[in-house]
Amino acid sequence: MASRQPGQNLAHQAGELSGQAQVKRDEFQNKASEVSHAAQNKASEASQAAQNKAGDASSTAQDIKDQASHLLQQTGEQVKSMAQGAADAVKNTLGMNNPSNPNNPGHNASNPSNNPSNPNNPSNPSNNPRI
Repeated sequence: MASRQPGQNLAHQAGELSGQAQVKRDEFQNKASEVSHAAQNKASEASQAAQNKAGDASSTAQDIKDQASHLLQQTGEQVKSMAQGAADAVKNTLGMNNPSNPNNPGHNASNPSNNPSNPNNPSNPSNNPRI
């Protein structure tokens, strides 16, 4: 067997070390790539979960807004109806019924006491002693 010279032996060892370093570097790069892909997948999953939660929250907020709007509309209609009822009650009490009501003597054009040309009507100028 031929003996190697010390320079060849060192070159051989350097080549082996270089090859081992290359293998280690490739293993490290593969591991780093796997970790990177895993992190990207986790980030994507977290992002999708956050979007789903935001969509659910938005939908819930819209439902609450719609319910509140409907409630306010109903309340407004009830208040309007109660106010109209109160106004009608006051008008009835004071005898100021709706002008379109034929039973309302105060606003009936065919009622002679309401006619300004009626001599007994106080708004008739001929009944006014100051003139």
